[in-house]
Amino acid sequence: MERPFYLFRSFAIPERMKASIERYVIGHVEPGDFLCAVIDNDLSSACMRADDENLENLPAYVAYFYNDAPSACWGSKEKRLDWTVSWLVAATE
Repeated sequence: MERPFYLFRSFAIPERMKASIERYVIGHVEPGDFLCAVIDNDLSSACMRADDENLENLPAYVAYFYNDAPSACWGSKEKRLDWTVSWLVAATE
């Protein structure tokens, strides 16, 4: 079993998801559909888009964004879009 990126209780974000999460949180790069749904706090869509491993570990994603990610970058679709767009605006100024 690969080393997890993030642990929460008995749940883990797989290491393979680390790059996508960091690209979003640090680089403001829009992630894929599953992570967008998690970030948007749309857990029904996250469940529909998750593979089996991510579905089983969904509580770890929620805990990561709640505990470790900047609050401005998650919680709604509007926050996600602002997070990605604000970076583009700042980069062009």
